[in-house]
Amino acid sequence: MYEEFIPLTFTIQHSDPASKARAGVIQTDHGPVETPIFMPVGTQGTVKAVHFSELEQEVKAQIILGNTYHLYLRPGLDILRKAGGLHAFNTWKKPILTDSGGYQVYSLSHRRKLTAQGVVFQSHIDGSKHLFTPENVMDIQRTIGADFIMAFDECTPYPCDYGYAKKSLKITHDWLLRCFQRFDTTEPLYGYEQTLIPIVQGSVYKDLRKESAEFVAAQNRPANAIGGLAVGEPAEIMYEMTELVCDILPADKPRYLMGVGTPANILEAIALGVDMFDCVMPTRNARHGLLFTTEGIINIKNQKWKEDFSPIDENVPCETSRKHTKAYLRHLFVVEEYLAAQIASLQNLSFYLWLVTEARNKIKEGTFTIWKNEMTVKLMQRL
Repeated sequence: MYEEFIPLTFTIQHSDPASKARAGVIQTDHGPVETPIFMPVGTQGTVKAVHFSELEQEVKAQIILGNTYHLYLRPGLDILRKAGGLHAFNTWKKPILTDSGGYQVYSLSHRRKLTAQGVVFQSHIDGSKHLFTPENVMDIQRTIGADFIMAFDECTPYPCDYGYAKKSLKITHDWLLRCFQRFDTTEPLYGYEQTLIPIVQGSVYKDLRKESAEFVAAQNRPANAIGGLAVGEPAEIMYEMTELVCDILPADKPRYLMGVGTPANILEAIALGVDMFDCVMPTRNARHGLLFTTEGIINIKNQKWKEDFSPIDENVPCETSRKHTKAYLRHLFVVEEYLAAQIASLQNLSFYLWLVTEARNKIKEGTFTIWKNEMTVKLMQRL
């Protein structure tokens, strides 16, 4: 590693007296990330339907995601290397996290073959065969150049029988050690530090989750992640597994709950000690006209909004949502204008960033738990 690089640091600034929620700041070479934080998903180098200037100025995003599987296939490593990495390619100046591609390989179960060496899979684009190993996934993420890069793991499905989950966990742990070996013997390519984040797996089995959390904690890395949840299991089980793992992972390092989730999921997980979140839900739902607002959930295509000339959401720090009316946005969806997806995506992402920012403020005030209990009911009601 280059000694002049600034290593990732995490400082806990406030803790909630009635829960395990905390407010902190992660320092990276591309700037600070205040936690709790939601990270918009930019799978293919862009957050769908939203320009980066809007992400920064209206959504107030501090960090976004890219995906190793998709970026590896298109535009490909040669283009990214020549561009100088993903930051230079897409012009996003703040931190980026890349998922290792393990979830995408999991979702392509009919197109892949898993072995101890790695995963052979077929491209969803043209059917061509490719091999992902812990080693080359580290190399790929070095080339992409994200600030946070994820270990290569297997995400087990739900439901998953105990025998398969146990076997999968051994593979994930073996792969993790190989990821560390490769990562620790290579260097960043673009003049700034990268941080490798290990992932806790173990399906919905307490003993496997405990084993994995202890194994990951023992690696003593700057941040840790919880994977394999929000894949169809009941929310109560997700919370149970999250609490178990958070109680084992070191408290002085950020905890990232991958792929979660609804506003209620996020608030409950913050209360359990999670710091970082991502999910495609805000932008995916937006493209179908489903809005998350500070008053509840809206299906903007419904007839009831046809003559509603009130702002989409005047409480979020998003000029677009404050300026445009529900009636206008409904009209855009009815006539199938592209602008509909853009405005709806801005609303949902702004709401999610508003949510974690408010959570942070309430943690600092010492009123998070009371606020969380009130908001969880309010935000999930259909308007």
